[in-house]
Amino acid sequence: MSVSTVSTVAADRPVRAPLPVLGRDVTVPLVTGGEVVHAALDYAASAPALQRVWDDVAAYAPHYGSVHRGAGHLSQLSTDLFEDARRTVAEFLGCRLEGGPGEARPGEGGGGRREGDQVVFTRSTTDSLNLLAAALPDGCEVFVFETEHHAALLPWRNARVTCLDAPSSPRQAVETLERALADRHPHGPALVCVTGASNVTGELWPVRELAAAAHAHGARIVLDAAQLAPHRPVSVRELDVDWVAFSGHKLYAPFGSGVLAGRADWLRQAEPYLAGGGASRRVTRREDGTVDVEWHDGAARHEAGSPNVIGVHALASACKALTEAGFDTLAAREEQLIRTVRDGLADLPEVRFLSLFGDDAPRVGVLSFVVEGWNSSHFAAALSAEYGIGVRDGLFCAHPLVRRLLGGDPRDRGECGAPGAVPGEKALGAVRVSFGVGTPDEHVERFVRAVRELVRDGARWSYRTVDGRCVPDASR
Repeated sequence: MSVSTVSTVAADRPVRAPLPVLGRDVTVPLVTGGEVVHAALDYAASAPALQRVWDDVAAYAPHYGSVHRGAGHLSQLSTDLFEDARRTVAEFLGCRLEGGPGEARPGEGGGGRREGDQVVFTRSTTDSLNLLAAALPDGCEVFVFETEHHAALLPWRNARVTCLDAPSSPRQAVETLERALADRHPHGPALVCVTGASNVTGELWPVRELAAAAHAHGARIVLDAAQLAPHRPVSVRELDVDWVAFSGHKLYAPFGSGVLAGRADWLRQAEPYLAGGGASRRVTRREDGTVDVEWHDGAARHEAGSPNVIGVHALASACKALTEAGFDTLAAREEQLIRTVRDGLADLPEVRFLSLFGDDAPRVGVLSFVVEGWNSSHFAAALSAEYGIGVRDGLFCAHPLVRRLLGGDPRDRGECGAPGAVPGEKALGAVRVSFGVGTPDEHVERFVRAVRELVRDGARWSYRTVDGRCVPDASR
């Protein structure tokens, strides 16, 4: 079974230079003396803003105004900008148009035609999935793999949740889901939540096949595209998912915006996510003193309050920039950077990369690894303090997955400056390196050199634990 989230990129496809991002010239001090340009290799947590995004925001800022409810010119301009961004995101995601063809789903009505998808603006992927969780119909059962980020694993507190075991291959993922859906009883509403690309291993998941399995058993599916959308094209129509959620801050637009896009019916039938202005169409006071509210039916129903027009504009700008740059060429360069890391560290037996589907599985620019003899926090601190390289360490808000990949519950080994693990001892956490469209070749090459030197020679500085984190020992 192929991983059909995207097709792999041809090896001979032209590779494009990185897109300009903010912070590319920022220097940071080294504990060993001097300064170096910071190598930001933590894109999976938050990607830097594209220079184009920043320029678009700066150009709009003087014209900022209230959205939807103002009569002034700036208010009308801001409203047009906000709604144009909604259309841009809908195009970026390949949303289904109202009245377009499509297979009728359970509870949708017959005729094989459907209402159009909605684009609801939120604060983040986490916010988007919590919004969907609040809109679930009564009795809905949620199916989610233990491999999910906590944003997808935890919001379903008012539903019956079935947590599925981590699969060892894309085929097993589909088979596991099919068995779970076939066994559910009674056959009421059901939702599958799945990632498009793991925030731990970077591996691509078989989204289209999982969507087909969900629909074949009368369930719906939401795609967590937080890690996928910055690296590969995401089409609601082509993947045949019911909803997709992603964040602006991972898509080179770090201004506090997010998206939930997809089917409107559950969202329309649910109580507003937040009660307040903008979500209400008409509010009246009855004679008995109570308040009667008529809520909006569309996206505004779940967008109460003054919206984050700056964040939404930034997100739309990033969508346009990535589309114009071309995902094929961006992905080709990213695969080149992945090969640089994998090939550069291949001869180090102390370094073990984490993977569910195997080292050769298609992935985005996210790689996690453990280093024998090292506490992950100690290793990440040394990369930062001695080489000016920013990575992430720990369990990456995906604790069940990382624990499984590490072979069980991590053991605390005490002070980060200690020599580290003894042979056979389980790792405390992992180190994650991640990159994207703004990553220069030099940053990845410096990372490879740094890992090799730390593994071979050890840290040049001493470190201690402060508030649970490894930091350079200033008393040295």
